[in-house]
Amino acid sequence: MSSDLEWLLLRGNNSFIIKRAPSGPIFSKESGNLLNIHSQKYSGLTNAKTLDVKPSPTGIAITHRKKSSSPHAVRSAYASTTIGSRTGPRRALGIAAQPAKRGYRSDLRAATLARVSALIASQKEPKAAPPKKVRGKKAKTFF
Repeated sequence: MSSDLEWLLLRGNNSFIIKRAPSGPIFSKESGNLLNIHSQKYSGLTNAKTLDVKPSPTGIAITHRKKSSSPHAVRSAYASTTIGSRTGPRRALGIAAQPAKRGYRSDLRAATLARVSALIASQKEPKAAPPKKVRGKKAKTFF
C-alpha cells in the first residue's frame, strides 16, 4: 500500500491523535514522529523510513529501519543505536546525525538533532544551588 493512501486512511482518525483546542494545532504521539506534529511528513505510521528517538535507561535510543530489510519483516527490520549517558553532547549529536548523512531521510536531520539535544538536557544532573547569603541584621551579628 502506498504511503499516500495510508495517510488518507489514517489522517482523520487514529488512536494517536491529540486535539486539545478545537481550532488549535493537532498533535500525534505515535512512535517515529520526531516533532509530534500530525502531518504526513512526520508520521511514523505511514512513512516506511522513520527515525525514532527515545530515552532509555542507559541513555538515548535511536531506531531506524534497515535498508535491506524485507517489507514483511517487523522486528528484525529495525536497527537500534544507543547513545550512552556518559557520552558528551557533541559526540551524541554526531551519532544522531549519521543516519541523515547517509541519505536516510535527510529532511529529518534537524528534527532528530533537536530531539536528541532536548533529551540530553533533560537527562543532565541539575547544578547544586549556591548557599544563601545572609542579609540584614543577621549578617551584622557575625562581625
